Amino acid sequence: MIRALREIAYAKINLALHVRRRREDGYHDIETLFAFVDVGDVLEATPAPSDQLTIVGEFASQLTDPFNNLVTKALGHLSRSEGLRLTLEKNLPVAAGLGGGSADAGAVFRIVDQLHGLPDDWRTRAAKLGADVPACVESYMCVGSATGTELTPINNDLAATPVLLVNPRIPLATGPVFAGWDGIDRGPLPDGPASAILRAGRNDLQPSAITIVPQIGQLLASLNATDAMLTRMSGSGATCFALYATEEAREAAARKIAAEHPDWWQLSGKLRP
Repeated sequence: MIRALREIAYAKINLALHVRRRREDGYHDIETLFAFVDVGDVLEATPAPSDQLTIVGEFASQLTDPFNNLVTKALGHLSRSEGLRLTLEKNLPVAAGLGGGSADAGAVFRIVDQLHGLPDDWRTRAAKLGADVPACVESYMCVGSATGTELTPINNDLAATPVLLVNPRIPLATGPVFAGWDGIDRGPLPDGPASAILRAGRNDLQPSAITIVPQIGQLLASLNATDAMLTRMSGSGATCFALYATEEAREAAARKIAAEHPDWWQLSGKLRP
């Protein structure tokens, strides 16, 4: 019996996200500190005569179009001698600022790499699927520039930091959030290790996202009422994260949030290296 390959599609968070300018092609130049949590969606794969995808998990019902699924698209971007039977356990909410679809695509690339190797131009193929996908393939902390596809290693002094992710269960599309950005360039990411960038950084999309989904402001206020070292919205929202000095502080915060807002989604983990 062929053993199934298993890959976690690690949740992506933007510890900082600076929007620098609108481009003529409709995209934006950004500078962001990508980080990844050690939990997320789960993909299991076995070789098969042709590609097949089954979706299970809490948020499976939000992925109803197989042709618009980044797992299927990633498979189509990677030539192989055999197909893959994939099961996606969808644990991350959709349109949540966690790069869920991009993380799923990244996991597909890692599975194909184990079985067949990746082509030399895999980064270009990944970028065609989305600006976050190249970072999600490797899933290590780095700085992303241009549209987020140009990656630079970073001194990661935040590895294993406890993190709590919370989402009000309100999907938030990326396009309207970027469209609501005020167009003001507030400057680049600072230099230094990850902790310095985190402290001096910001998320320039947070005001726009809160305008569209005011509950994000309430969510941040609730996280700020815990013993967090720092709280911020991730990506284009509506998920927010809080970092803690200890796992005990994070678990206390998780219990507090669950008691006060039982309808909110949350997930606990640690930052990956």
